[in-house]
Amino acid sequence: MERRRRRAVGLVKRGESPAEVAYFLGCGRSSVYTWVKADREDARKLAGRPNAGPKPRLSDEQIEELEGLLLKGAAAHGWHNDLWSAHRVAEVIRRRFGVEYHTEHARKIIRRRLGWSSQRPQLKAKQRNEEKIAH
Repeated sequence: MERRRRRAVGLVKRGESPAEVAYFLGCGRSSVYTWVKADREDARKLAGRPNAGPKPRLSDEQIEELEGLLLKGAAAHGWHNDLWSAHRVAEVIRRRFGVEYHTEHARKIIRRRLGWSSQRPQLKAKQRNEEKIAH
């Protein structure tokens, strides 16, 4: 976007009409005028800015509360075992905060905002005898 803005300003400075520049670059004529004015005031205004993206639907306080809920275990929330899956986390978020997330997005929240890693429970043989192993 920055390159497009600077090119528009350069073309206008060389004598092209803003209407022709807008048509050539595929933008609105008012945008060209805005870019030329911004360049006159401060050329740094034409610089591209990173897009921060949408505001998170769960605040930092809610994420902390979610972590506390998850630390209680899945059984405390009505599941038959204590294993968390992204689907279960999404369901807890929906129940507690009224925000619906896709399962994969719930997985990203677990990983990025909570800093938790995906782990699978270690399988142990049912006939395992801890006393014999300790002996």
